[in-house]
Amino acid sequence: MEKEGYFLYEAGNLGGNDQGDLKLVLKFFVLRYNKTMKRISTMIIKIFLFSLFSIYQVQALEINIDSNHAILYNTKENKIVYEKKSTEKVSIASLTKITTALVALENIKDLDEKVILTREDFQGLYEANAAVAGFKVGEEVTYRDLLYGLLLPSGADAAQALERTVAGSNEEFINLMNEKAKELKLENTHYQNPTGLDDENHYSTVKDVLTVFQYALKNPDFKTIITTQKYTTSNQAHIFTSTLRKVQSLEMDYVLGGKTGTTEDAGLCLATLANFDDTDFLLVTAKAEYSKTTPRNFLDHKTIYEYVKDNYDYQEVVNKKNILVTLKTEYLKEDKIDFYSKDNKSFYLENNFDKDKVKYQYTGIKKITPNHKKGQKLGKVKIYYDNQLLDTEDIILLEKPKLSIPKYLVGHQKEIILFGLLIFLMISFHKKKKKD
Repeated sequence: MEKEGYFLYEAGNLGGNDQGDLKLVLKFFVLRYNKTMKRISTMIIKIFLFSLFSIYQVQALEINIDSNHAILYNTKENKIVYEKKSTEKVSIASLTKITTALVALENIKDLDEKVILTREDFQGLYEANAAVAGFKVGEEVTYRDLLYGLLLPSGADAAQALERTVAGSNEEFINLMNEKAKELKLENTHYQNPTGLDDENHYSTVKDVLTVFQYALKNPDFKTIITTQKYTTSNQAHIFTSTLRKVQSLEMDYVLGGKTGTTEDAGLCLATLANFDDTDFLLVTAKAEYSKTTPRNFLDHKTIYEYVKDNYDYQEVVNKKNILVTLKTEYLKEDKIDFYSKDNKSFYLENNFDKDKVKYQYTGIKKITPNHKKGQKLGKVKIYYDNQLLDTEDIILLEKPKLSIPKYLVGHQKEIILFGLLIFLMISFHKKKKKD
Protein backbone atom coordinates (compact mmCIF):
# COMPACT_ATOMS: atom_id res chain seq x y z
CA MET A 1 0.00 0.00 0.00
CA GLU A 2 2.90 2.32 0.73
CA LYS A 3 4.37 1.75 -2.73
CA GLU A 4 1.04 2.29 -4.47
CA GLY A 5 0.47 5.55 -2.53
CA TYR A 6 3.92 6.73 -3.41
CA PHE A 7 3.45 6.07 -7.13
CA LEU A 8 0.01 7.65 -7.04
CA TYR A 9 1.44 10.78 -5.41
CA GLU A 10 4.29 10.96 -7.88
CA ALA A 11 1.98 10.36 -10.87
CA GLY A 12 -0.04 13.38 -9.76
CA ASN A 13 3.06 15.54 -9.76
CA LEU A 14 4.50 14.74 -13.19
CA GLY A 15 6.49 17.17 -15.22
CA GLY A 16 9.97 18.07 -16.30
CA ASN A 17 11.23 14.61 -17.35
CA ASP A 18 9.06 12.88 -19.97
CA GLN A 19 11.01 9.60 -19.90
CA GLY A 20 11.03 9.47 -16.11
CA ASP A 21 7.37 10.42 -15.96
CA LEU A 22 6.50 7.65 -18.42
CA LYS A 23 8.39 5.06 -16.36
CA LEU A 24 6.63 6.22 -13.22
CA VAL A 25 3.19 5.95 -14.86
CA LEU A 26 4.04 2.48 -16.17
CA LYS A 27 5.15 1.37 -12.68
CA PHE A 28 1.90 2.66 -11.24
CA PHE A 29 -0.26 0.77 -13.72
CA VAL A 30 1.85 -2.41 -13.42
CA LEU A 31 1.39 -2.29 -9.64
CA ARG A 32 -2.37 -1.74 -9.98
CA TYR A 33 -2.60 -4.56 -12.54
CA ASN A 34 -0.69 -7.02 -10.33
CA LYS A 35 -2.82 -6.17 -7.30
CA THR A 36 -6.05 -6.56 -9.29
CA MET A 37 -4.92 -9.91 -10.72
CA LYS A 38 -3.97 -11.08 -7.24
CA ARG A 39 -7.46 -10.24 -5.99
CA ILE A 40 -9.05 -12.05 -8.94
CA SER A 41 -6.84 -15.12 -8.34
CA THR A 42 -7.76 -15.15 -4.65
CA MET A 43 -11.43 -14.90 -5.54
CA ILE A 44 -11.16 -17.78 -8.04
CA ILE A 45 -9.42 -19.98 -5.45
CA LYS A 46 -12.10 -19.18 -2.87
CA ILE A 47 -14.86 -20.02 -5.35
CA PHE A 48 -13.10 -23.29 -6.24
CA LEU A 49 -12.68 -24.31 -2.58
CA PHE A 50 -16.28 -23.40 -1.83
CA SER A 51 -17.44 -25.50 -4.78
CA LEU A 52 -15.28 -28.40 -3.69
CA PHE A 53 -16.63 -28.19 -0.14
CA SER A 54 -20.18 -28.02 -1.48
CA ILE A 55 -19.61 -31.14 -3.58
CA TYR A 56 -18.24 -32.97 -0.56
CA GLN A 57 -21.22 -31.91 1.52
CA VAL A 58 -23.65 -33.21 -1.09
CA GLN A 59 -21.83 -36.54 -1.23
CA ALA A 60 -21.90 -36.98 2.56
CA LEU A 61 -24.99 -38.52 4.12
CA GLU A 62 -27.29 -35.83 5.45
CA ILE A 63 -29.12 -37.49 8.34
CA ASN A 64 -30.85 -35.42 11.00
CA ILE A 65 -30.16 -37.03 14.39
CA ASP A 66 -30.00 -35.78 17.97
CA SER A 67 -26.83 -37.67 18.92
CA ASN A 68 -23.65 -35.61 18.68
CA HIS A 69 -21.55 -38.64 17.75
CA ALA A 70 -22.33 -41.61 15.53
CA ILE A 71 -20.76 -44.30 13.35
CA LEU A 72 -22.40 -46.99 11.19
CA TYR A 73 -20.34 -49.95 9.99
CA ASN A 74 -21.06 -52.58 7.32
CA THR A 75 -19.41 -55.80 8.59
CA LYS A 76 -19.71 -57.61 5.26
CA GLU A 77 -17.62 -55.04 3.42
CA ASN A 78 -15.54 -53.86 6.40
CA LYS A 79 -16.73 -50.37 5.52
CA ILE A 80 -17.95 -47.30 7.40
CA VAL A 81 -21.23 -46.20 5.81
CA TYR A 82 -21.86 -43.13 7.97
CA GLU A 83 -20.08 -41.21 10.69
CA LYS A 84 -20.50 -38.02 12.67
CA LYS A 85 -17.71 -36.76 14.95
CA SER A 86 -16.70 -40.39 15.39
CA THR A 87 -13.16 -39.75 16.67
CA GLU A 88 -13.92 -37.05 19.25
CA LYS A 89 -13.45 -38.07 22.90
CA VAL A 90 -16.73 -38.52 24.79
CA SER A 91 -18.13 -40.11 27.92
CA ILE A 92 -19.62 -43.46 26.94
CA ALA A 93 -21.57 -44.40 30.09
CA SER A 94 -22.55 -48.09 30.20
CA LEU A 95 -21.16 -48.79 26.71
CA THR A 96 -18.09 -49.34 28.90
CA LYS A 97 -19.67 -52.64 29.96
CA ILE A 98 -18.98 -54.09 26.51
CA THR A 99 -15.28 -54.01 27.43
CA THR A 100 -16.04 -55.14 30.98
CA ALA A 101 -17.82 -58.22 29.62
CA LEU A 102 -15.08 -58.89 27.06
CA VAL A 103 -12.27 -58.77 29.64
CA ALA A 104 -14.26 -60.95 32.03
CA LEU A 105 -15.04 -63.55 29.35
CA GLU A 106 -11.38 -63.76 28.34
CA ASN A 107 -10.34 -64.41 31.95
CA ILE A 108 -13.09 -66.80 33.15
CA LYS A 109 -12.42 -70.51 32.61
CA ASP A 110 -15.90 -71.77 33.52
CA LEU A 111 -18.98 -69.54 33.15
CA ASP A 112 -20.98 -71.87 35.36
CA GLU A 113 -18.57 -71.55 38.28
CA LYS A 114 -20.35 -70.09 41.32
CA VAL A 115 -19.27 -67.03 43.31
CA ILE A 116 -20.69 -65.41 46.45
CA LEU A 117 -21.43 -61.67 46.32
CA THR A 118 -20.02 -59.44 49.06
CA ARG A 119 -20.79 -55.96 50.38
CA GLU A 120 -17.81 -54.67 48.36
CA ASP A 121 -19.64 -55.43 45.10
CA PHE A 122 -22.33 -52.84 45.92
CA GLN A 123 -20.11 -50.12 47.36
CA GLY A 124 -20.89 -46.58 46.10
CA LEU A 125 -23.58 -47.63 43.63
CA TYR A 126 -26.57 -46.25 45.52
CA GLU A 127 -24.85 -42.88 46.02
CA ALA A 128 -23.99 -42.72 42.30
CA ASN A 129 -27.59 -43.59 41.33
CA ALA A 130 -26.17 -46.40 39.17
CA ALA A 131 -28.35 -48.96 37.41
CA VAL A 132 -28.22 -52.36 39.13
CA ALA A 133 -29.29 -55.87 38.22
CA GLY A 134 -30.79 -56.53 41.66
CA PHE A 135 -28.31 -59.01 43.15
CA LYS A 136 -28.06 -59.27 46.96
CA VAL A 137 -25.15 -59.43 49.42
CA GLY A 138 -24.38 -63.08 50.23
CA GLU A 139 -26.16 -64.36 47.13
CA GLU A 140 -24.52 -67.26 45.28
CA VAL A 141 -24.59 -66.87 41.48
CA THR A 142 -22.64 -68.07 38.45
CA TYR A 143 -20.34 -66.00 36.27
CA ARG A 144 -22.91 -66.48 33.52
CA ASP A 145 -25.57 -64.89 35.77
CA LEU A 146 -23.27 -61.92 36.39
CA LEU A 147 -22.60 -61.42 32.67
CA TYR A 148 -26.30 -61.47 31.83
CA GLY A 149 -26.91 -59.09 34.74
CA LEU A 150 -24.16 -56.84 33.38
CA LEU A 151 -25.37 -56.63 29.77
CA LEU A 152 -29.17 -56.99 29.88
CA PRO A 153 -30.31 -54.70 32.74
CA SER A 154 -26.86 -52.96 32.69
CA GLY A 155 -26.12 -53.87 36.30
CA ALA A 156 -23.27 -51.95 37.93
CA ASP A 157 -23.45 -54.46 40.80
CA ALA A 158 -22.60 -57.22 38.32
CA ALA A 159 -19.70 -55.12 36.96
CA GLN A 160 -18.14 -54.65 40.40
CA ALA A 161 -18.67 -58.31 41.30
CA LEU A 162 -16.89 -59.33 38.09
CA GLU A 163 -13.91 -57.03 38.69
CA ARG A 164 -13.45 -58.42 42.23
CA THR A 165 -13.87 -62.11 41.39
CA VAL A 166 -12.05 -62.10 38.04
CA ALA A 167 -9.08 -59.84 38.79
CA GLY A 168 -9.02 -59.54 42.59
CA SER A 169 -9.25 -55.75 42.72
CA ASN A 170 -10.55 -52.69 40.93
CA GLU A 171 -7.04 -51.58 39.98
CA GLU A 172 -6.08 -54.91 38.42
CA PHE A 173 -9.31 -55.21 36.44
CA ILE A 174 -8.95 -51.64 35.12
CA ASN A 175 -5.38 -52.53 34.06
CA LEU A 176 -6.80 -55.46 32.09
CA MET A 177 -9.35 -53.17 30.44
CA ASN A 178 -6.71 -50.62 29.42
CA GLU A 179 -4.39 -53.38 28.21
CA LYS A 180 -7.22 -54.61 25.99
CA ALA A 181 -7.64 -51.06 24.69
CA LYS A 182 -3.94 -50.99 23.74
CA GLU A 183 -4.20 -54.43 22.15
CA LEU A 184 -7.09 -53.21 19.98
CA LYS A 185 -5.16 -49.99 19.21
CA LEU A 186 -7.77 -47.70 20.71
CA GLU A 187 -5.82 -44.44 20.68
CA ASN A 188 -8.52 -42.28 22.27
CA THR A 189 -9.78 -44.57 25.03
CA HIS A 190 -8.99 -44.81 28.73
CA TYR A 191 -10.96 -46.72 31.36
CA GLN A 192 -11.21 -45.70 35.01
CA ASN A 193 -14.00 -48.06 36.15
CA PRO A 194 -15.95 -51.09 34.85
CA THR A 195 -19.36 -49.44 35.17
CA GLY A 196 -19.09 -46.37 32.93
CA LEU A 197 -19.87 -43.86 35.69
CA ASP A 198 -18.69 -40.35 34.79
CA ASP A 199 -15.02 -39.65 35.46
CA GLU A 200 -12.71 -37.17 33.68
CA ASN A 201 -10.18 -39.98 33.13
CA HIS A 202 -12.82 -42.31 31.71
CA TYR A 203 -13.46 -41.64 28.01
CA SER A 204 -13.56 -43.11 24.53
CA THR A 205 -14.91 -42.37 21.04
CA VAL A 206 -17.79 -43.97 19.18
CA LYS A 207 -15.25 -45.29 16.67
CA ASP A 208 -13.26 -46.98 19.46
CA VAL A 209 -16.47 -48.39 20.98
CA LEU A 210 -17.32 -49.79 17.54
CA THR A 211 -13.93 -51.52 17.40
CA VAL A 212 -14.46 -53.12 20.83
CA PHE A 213 -18.05 -54.09 19.95
CA GLN A 214 -16.98 -55.72 16.69
CA TYR A 215 -14.20 -57.63 18.45
CA ALA A 216 -16.43 -58.72 21.33
CA LEU A 217 -19.06 -60.10 18.94
CA LYS A 218 -16.49 -62.66 17.75
CA ASN A 219 -16.86 -64.26 21.19
CA PRO A 220 -19.85 -66.67 20.94
CA ASP A 221 -20.84 -66.19 24.61
CA PHE A 222 -20.84 -62.41 24.30
CA LYS A 223 -22.93 -62.54 21.13
CA THR A 224 -25.42 -64.91 22.74
CA ILE A 225 -25.84 -62.66 25.78
CA ILE A 226 -26.04 -59.37 23.87
CA THR A 227 -28.75 -60.73 21.55
CA THR A 228 -30.86 -62.28 24.36
CA GLN A 229 -34.08 -60.51 25.35
CA LYS A 230 -34.84 -62.30 28.65
CA TYR A 231 -32.81 -64.45 31.03
CA THR A 232 -33.54 -66.25 34.32
CA THR A 233 -30.61 -66.68 36.71
CA SER A 234 -29.41 -70.14 37.72
CA ASN A 235 -30.87 -69.74 41.23
CA GLN A 236 -34.24 -68.66 39.78
CA ALA A 237 -34.06 -65.47 41.89
CA HIS A 238 -33.92 -62.95 39.02
CA ILE A 239 -35.38 -62.47 35.56
CA PHE A 240 -33.40 -60.01 33.47
CA THR A 241 -34.93 -58.18 30.51
CA SER A 242 -32.80 -56.42 27.92
CA THR A 243 -32.77 -52.62 27.98
CA LEU A 244 -33.26 -52.86 24.20
CA ARG A 245 -36.92 -53.77 24.63
CA LYS A 246 -37.81 -50.30 23.23
CA VAL A 247 -36.91 -51.49 19.72
CA GLN A 248 -40.10 -53.58 19.68
CA SER A 249 -42.36 -50.56 20.07
CA LEU A 250 -40.36 -48.67 17.42
CA GLU A 251 -40.76 -51.51 14.87
CA MET A 252 -37.05 -52.19 14.61
CA ASP A 253 -37.21 -55.93 14.10
CA TYR A 254 -33.90 -55.84 12.24
CA VAL A 255 -32.07 -54.94 15.49
CA LEU A 256 -30.68 -58.17 16.96
CA GLY A 257 -29.18 -56.83 20.16
CA GLY A 258 -26.96 -54.22 21.72
CA LYS A 259 -26.13 -52.12 24.76
CA THR A 260 -27.53 -48.89 26.15
CA GLY A 261 -25.77 -46.27 28.25
CA THR A 262 -26.85 -43.16 30.15
CA THR A 263 -25.12 -40.71 32.46
CA GLU A 264 -25.39 -36.95 32.94
CA ASP A 265 -22.17 -36.29 31.02
CA ALA A 266 -22.60 -38.95 28.33
CA GLY A 267 -26.25 -38.28 27.60
CA LEU A 268 -28.05 -41.14 25.89
CA CYS A 269 -25.73 -43.68 24.26
CA LEU A 270 -26.48 -46.83 22.29
CA ALA A 271 -24.63 -49.60 20.45
CA THR A 272 -26.68 -51.99 18.31
CA LEU A 273 -26.21 -54.96 16.03
CA ALA A 274 -28.69 -55.08 13.13
CA ASN A 275 -29.24 -57.23 10.07
CA PHE A 276 -30.84 -56.27 6.76
CA ASP A 277 -29.91 -56.52 3.08
CA ASP A 278 -28.27 -59.84 4.04
CA THR A 279 -25.65 -57.88 6.02
CA ASP A 280 -24.79 -57.27 9.67
CA PHE A 281 -24.45 -53.62 10.66
CA LEU A 282 -22.99 -52.11 13.83
CA LEU A 283 -24.14 -48.67 14.93
CA VAL A 284 -22.79 -46.68 17.89
CA THR A 285 -24.14 -43.29 18.98
CA ALA A 286 -23.39 -41.04 21.94
CA LYS A 287 -24.43 -37.76 23.56
CA ALA A 288 -28.10 -37.64 22.60
CA GLU A 289 -30.14 -35.28 24.79
CA TYR A 290 -31.47 -37.04 27.88
CA SER A 291 -35.21 -37.44 28.12
CA LYS A 292 -37.35 -39.58 30.43
CA THR A 293 -40.16 -39.81 27.88
CA THR A 294 -38.42 -39.77 24.48
CA PRO A 295 -35.84 -42.51 23.70
CA ARG A 296 -33.74 -40.21 21.50
CA ASN A 297 -30.90 -42.70 21.18
CA PHE A 298 -33.27 -45.38 19.86
CA LEU A 299 -34.96 -42.88 17.55
CA ASP A 300 -31.55 -41.91 16.15
CA HIS A 301 -30.74 -45.56 15.44
CA LYS A 302 -34.09 -45.99 13.71
CA THR A 303 -33.48 -42.83 11.65
CA ILE A 304 -30.03 -43.95 10.52
CA TYR A 305 -31.01 -47.54 9.79
CA GLU A 306 -34.17 -46.56 7.93
CA TYR A 307 -32.29 -43.99 5.85
CA VAL A 308 -29.71 -46.57 4.81
CA LYS A 309 -32.36 -49.22 4.16
CA ASP A 310 -34.30 -46.83 1.90
CA ASN A 311 -31.34 -45.33 0.05
CA TYR A 312 -28.67 -48.04 -0.13
CA ASP A 313 -28.36 -51.53 -1.58
CA TYR A 314 -25.80 -53.78 -3.22
CA GLN A 315 -25.03 -52.41 -6.69
CA GLU A 316 -23.12 -54.32 -9.35
CA VAL A 317 -20.03 -52.21 -9.91
CA VAL A 318 -17.94 -54.67 -11.94
CA ASN A 319 -19.13 -57.32 -14.37
CA LYS A 320 -16.99 -60.21 -15.58
CA LYS A 321 -17.38 -58.79 -19.08
CA ASN A 322 -15.85 -55.46 -18.05
CA ILE A 323 -12.24 -54.94 -19.15
CA LEU A 324 -10.17 -53.90 -16.14
CA VAL A 325 -7.00 -53.12 -18.09
CA THR A 326 -5.52 -53.68 -21.55
CA LEU A 327 -1.77 -54.29 -21.78
CA LYS A 328 0.40 -53.97 -24.87
CA THR A 329 2.62 -56.85 -25.96
CA GLU A 330 6.04 -57.23 -27.50
CA TYR A 331 6.88 -60.00 -30.02
CA LEU A 332 3.64 -61.85 -29.28
CA LYS A 333 0.94 -63.01 -31.70
CA GLU A 334 -1.57 -60.68 -30.01
CA ASP A 335 -0.90 -56.93 -30.17
CA LYS A 336 -2.64 -56.47 -26.85
CA ILE A 337 -4.23 -58.57 -24.09
CA ASP A 338 -7.42 -57.62 -22.23
CA PHE A 339 -7.83 -58.55 -18.59
CA TYR A 340 -11.23 -59.05 -16.98
CA SER A 341 -12.51 -59.36 -13.42
CA LYS A 342 -12.61 -62.89 -12.03
CA ASP A 343 -16.24 -62.43 -11.04
CA ASN A 344 -19.04 -59.91 -10.76
CA LYS A 345 -18.47 -57.45 -7.94
CA SER A 346 -21.26 -55.75 -5.99
CA PHE A 347 -20.85 -53.11 -3.29
CA TYR A 348 -23.14 -51.42 -0.81
CA LEU A 349 -23.82 -48.05 -2.44
CA GLU A 350 -26.55 -45.48 -3.01
CA ASN A 351 -29.57 -46.49 -5.07
CA ASN A 352 -28.82 -43.61 -7.45
CA PHE A 353 -25.50 -45.32 -8.21
CA ASP A 354 -23.86 -43.86 -11.35
CA LYS A 355 -21.80 -46.41 -13.31
CA ASP A 356 -19.90 -43.60 -15.04
CA LYS A 357 -18.23 -42.81 -11.72
CA VAL A 358 -16.52 -46.23 -11.63
CA LYS A 359 -12.80 -45.88 -12.38
CA TYR A 360 -9.97 -48.42 -12.68
CA GLN A 361 -6.38 -47.56 -11.73
CA TYR A 362 -3.71 -50.03 -12.85
CA THR A 363 -0.16 -50.27 -11.50
CA GLY A 364 2.33 -52.88 -12.68
CA ILE A 365 4.06 -54.23 -15.80
CA LYS A 366 3.26 -52.10 -18.83
CA LYS A 367 4.17 -54.56 -21.60
CA ILE A 368 3.89 -58.35 -21.87
CA THR A 369 6.81 -60.20 -23.49
CA PRO A 370 7.61 -63.89 -24.25
CA ASN A 371 9.61 -63.94 -21.00
CA HIS A 372 6.47 -63.73 -18.87
CA LYS A 373 4.98 -66.96 -17.56
CA LYS A 374 1.48 -68.34 -17.16
CA GLY A 375 0.11 -67.54 -13.71
CA GLN A 376 2.47 -64.62 -13.19
CA LYS A 377 1.14 -61.58 -11.34
CA LEU A 378 1.60 -58.57 -13.62
CA GLY A 379 0.15 -55.90 -11.36
CA LYS A 380 -3.08 -54.83 -9.70
CA VAL A 381 -6.15 -52.76 -10.45
CA LYS A 382 -7.75 -50.51 -7.84
CA ILE A 383 -11.49 -50.10 -8.33
CA TYR A 384 -12.88 -46.71 -7.36
CA TYR A 385 -16.38 -45.32 -7.19
CA ASP A 386 -16.67 -41.56 -6.93
CA ASN A 387 -13.02 -41.42 -5.72
CA GLN A 388 -13.75 -44.00 -2.99
CA LEU A 389 -11.61 -47.15 -3.08
CA LEU A 390 -13.89 -50.19 -3.20
CA ASP A 391 -11.62 -53.10 -4.03
CA THR A 392 -8.27 -54.20 -5.44
CA GLU A 393 -7.87 -57.07 -7.91
CA ASP A 394 -4.62 -58.75 -8.99
CA ILE A 395 -3.92 -58.97 -12.72
CA ILE A 396 -2.76 -62.50 -13.48
CA LEU A 397 -1.48 -63.82 -16.84
CA LEU A 398 -3.80 -66.75 -17.50
CA GLU A 399 -2.02 -68.23 -20.54
CA LYS A 400 1.57 -68.67 -21.69
CA PRO A 401 2.46 -65.82 -24.10
CA LYS A 402 2.73 -67.06 -27.71
CA LEU A 403 5.85 -65.87 -29.49
CA SER A 404 5.42 -64.44 -33.01
CA ILE A 405 8.59 -65.31 -34.95
CA PRO A 406 7.92 -62.80 -37.76
CA LYS A 407 7.42 -59.98 -35.23
CA TYR A 408 10.51 -61.09 -33.35
CA LEU A 409 12.62 -61.06 -36.54
CA VAL A 410 11.31 -57.66 -37.59
CA GLY A 411 11.96 -56.28 -34.14
CA HIS A 412 15.54 -57.56 -34.14
CA GLN A 413 16.52 -56.78 -37.77
CA LYS A 414 19.70 -54.89 -36.87
CA GLU A 415 20.88 -57.56 -34.43
CA ILE A 416 20.13 -60.34 -36.97
CA ILE A 417 21.95 -58.49 -39.77
CA LEU A 418 24.96 -57.86 -37.52
CA PHE A 419 24.91 -61.47 -36.36
CA GLY A 420 24.67 -62.70 -39.98
CA LEU A 421 27.50 -60.39 -41.00
CA LEU A 422 29.61 -61.67 -38.13
CA ILE A 423 28.96 -65.29 -39.17
CA PHE A 424 29.79 -64.42 -42.78
CA LEU A 425 33.09 -62.77 -41.75
CA MET A 426 33.97 -65.73 -39.55
CA ILE A 427 33.30 -68.19 -42.38
CA SER A 428 35.26 -66.03 -44.86
CA PHE A 429 38.14 -65.75 -42.44
CA HIS A 430 38.09 -69.53 -41.86
CA LYS A 431 38.14 -70.23 -45.64
CA LYS A 432 40.95 -67.79 -46.22
CA LYS A 433 42.99 -69.36 -43.44
CA LYS A 434 42.51 -72.79 -45.05
CA LYS A 435 43.79 -71.52 -48.38
CA ASP A 436 46.83 -70.00 -46.73
